[in-house]
Amino acid sequence: MILIAGPCVIENRENIFRIAEALRPYAEDCTKEFYFKASFDKANRTSLESFRGPGLDEGLKILEEVKREFGYSILTDIHLPEQATPVAEVADVLQIPAFLCRQTDLLIAAAQTPAKVNIKKGQFLAPQAMEHSVAKVLCTRGYDGEVEHAAAEKFGVWLTERGTTFGYGNLVVDMRSFPIMRQFAPVIFDATHSVQMPASGGATSGGDSRFVPTLARAAAGAGVDGFFFETHFDPSVALSDGPNMIKLQDLERLISQIDAIQSIVE
Repeated sequence: MILIAGPCVIENRENIFRIAEALRPYAEDCTKEFYFKASFDKANRTSLESFRGPGLDEGLKILEEVKREFGYSILTDIHLPEQATPVAEVADVLQIPAFLCRQTDLLIAAAQTPAKVNIKKGQFLAPQAMEHSVAKVLCTRGYDGEVEHAAAEKFGVWLTERGTTFGYGNLVVDMRSFPIMRQFAPVIFDATHSVQMPASGGATSGGDSRFVPTLARAAAGAGVDGFFFETHFDPSVALSDGPNMIKLQDLERLISQIDAIQSIVE
């Protein structure tokens, strides 16, 4: 099982290392393909006043330290094509944010690096439409066959479900999206962003983390290739996405439940 976990954004070196240390058991679990996630820049925050992170240069230095200290594979977002090459020198997976999942130049730039590419499904798109984003990466990497799960896995392309816009300020997860998208790529379920309530907090996005376990267990039953959890030692003081993050202390129980459900489904 692919497991992606970490804080939403790099708040500071001390917090990053504290969270990274707490996640060590998952990296040492031979049944997990673990990736540490943190963003150096949250370029799509609701308000101009919101904390974005330390930026590219300082952020990559911190992520490189985490990689060196803990031996973790690293996943982080890119927002601009010119970020792909320098970020891929540190990160093992380049993540394409949901709002940018159809940006051809960004997808091509990511595909031109040796890193895996994780494309988050836009909140505004049907799951079927993500086949075209996968195709852009596969084509750039020299594949000219049918867009299918095995090809995407071989060429390092993932999709991530993170909910679909449901009216204003809310998201809903359609479990049918998992088998649809798994036809043409490995699929990760981002359970924490799926409980986000966009712009419901005025200048920030709200969320309701109570429903993270419910949706994660449902996704495990529906069948996915991995899970994405934004996590923090105290989400109430997190500088980004606190309302939808899961506490580090609650992650162990949830992962064990997912493992049990997947053992039955498989």
